[in-house]
Amino acid sequence: MYILFDIGGTNTRIAASQNGKTFGIPVIFKTPKKFSAGVQLFASIARRLSAGKKIQAISGGFAGPLNTKKTSALNSPHLSNWVGKPLTKNISRALHAPIYIENDTAIVGLGEAVAGAGRAYPIVAYITISTGVNGVRIVNKRIDANAFGFEIGHQFIAPFDYKKNQKCVSCKIPGHLEGFISGSALEKCYKKKPRDIRNAKIWTETARWLAYGLVNTTVYWSPDVIVLGGSMMKKPGINLVEARKFFAQTLTIFPHPPKLLKASLGDVGGIYGALAYIKQKQE
Repeated sequence: MYILFDIGGTNTRIAASQNGKTFGIPVIFKTPKKFSAGVQLFASIARRLSAGKKIQAISGGFAGPLNTKKTSALNSPHLSNWVGKPLTKNISRALHAPIYIENDTAIVGLGEAVAGAGRAYPIVAYITISTGVNGVRIVNKRIDANAFGFEIGHQFIAPFDYKKNQKCVSCKIPGHLEGFISGSALEKCYKKKPRDIRNAKIWTETARWLAYGLVNTTVYWSPDVIVLGGSMMKKPGINLVEARKFFAQTLTIFPHPPKLLKASLGDVGGIYGALAYIKQKQE
């Protein structure tokens, strides 16, 4: 019996796997803002899903960068009360099982590489474009080695004084990719929710900025495919056809750009990733 989870800044998903191959329908709930309440609710739902059976291990993603030991959050724009708290220790103690945790984007990307849009490719770059922006490099179905995690939304694509520059969500520094294509950036710039933006020129401009970020991703990570997920890739949102056009125009150093595909696992990508991660950790 495995417990799989995806602790997001807005919602948490928890599912149980009886056989290590499939999982049941996830329980979805609003992520508590207070750490103690969050751990308590997490443990309660996990016990209910386990139905009295012994939990062998727990695995999943958390919304924010983690410390080098992968035991607590270093930062989280939407869950500030969770930062620095003994996350893995408290959950493991409550459920009497080992726990393996990674950044939530990395876990979703692993899910897409193992069971989703990137499953046919050896090197997958996954990028999520939602309230914020982040990504991960997956090599041969495993999260690539890294020192501090991946935070690709903080790559610079414009100088500080660019006239239309927006500050990104967490660090408030201008010039970052997140400040041009994230949901929070567009809402600040145009004074409306991205889902209410109907001006095609705005989405064309956003697709162009995304293409610049994709070029950076390609020349550094050299992936076979780039999988794009997150709410900003849904309608109305960034047009994948336009992003592909600008990407092909901008990437000139390689003869053939990697494929750009939309994520295919929807809201359960993190659960698929957690299942793959837990098996890798137990090898």
